[in-house]
Amino acid sequence: MKVAAIQYDIAWNNRDTNFRHVTSLLRSAKSAGVDFAVLPEMFSTGFVVDSQESGEPIGGPSSQFLIDMASDLSMWIAGSCPEYDTDDPRPYNSLVIASPEREVFRYRKIHPFTYGGEDRHYRAGNSFLTVPINGLRVSFFVCYDLRFADEFWNLAHQTDLYVIPANWPTSRREHWLALLTARAIENQAFVLGCNRIGTGGGLDYSGESRIIDPLGKTIGHGTSQEMILTADISAQTVIDVRKKFPFLADRR
Repeated sequence: MKVAAIQYDIAWNNRDTNFRHVTSLLRSAKSAGVDFAVLPEMFSTGFVVDSQESGEPIGGPSSQFLIDMASDLSMWIAGSCPEYDTDDPRPYNSLVIASPEREVFRYRKIHPFTYGGEDRHYRAGNSFLTVPINGLRVSFFVCYDLRFADEFWNLAHQTDLYVIPANWPTSRREHWLALLTARAIENQAFVLGCNRIGTGGGLDYSGESRIIDPLGKTIGHGTSQEMILTADISAQTVIDVRKKFPFLADRR
């Protein structure tokens, strides 16, 4: 399967501008033969934590955009957005995954970023998500979740690819790069981390999205520029690595 991390400068709290930009990027990804495209965290608004206007109902404009684009382009697409449920005024940081057949899956970020105040404005999810996509078992996390290795360990035996969209600031770029590689090595799985570029909410973002193989080798290397980062990955590679180095069996 050909996967893509699409990194770009997210227009701050401006859905229409972001929808237009992302439409062009997704069409370019489709032209490049991409089967599954991943957008950064809060792809349609940026990491807005203090504005009630940023939230949407479940099935609102951002998720509907992803569903329509996945159907129109016949590709899988994932992107996170703020979605309200009916029992809490705070939205979830909701990662929406849309299939070409208009199926929809949701992973709700389980670790709000308390250092940045996300926990005061967003509620936490409480369940994991693994979805079969074109023969690969894909498990989903969002940004700050990357710091919590045990959550990744819990899903390792059922995962070929971890997907982590993010708004990870330049000031902690070393953490981003080290943790992505660590999650791939320790779980013997592919990791795709998609980070934004540019500036938003007073923070700078350097992109540096990565696609990493189960041995920790970077097979897709993002820079600080807008780009569509691609790689071809397979479940067989995961099987072969785990058979040659049966490290997962030694976990206690």
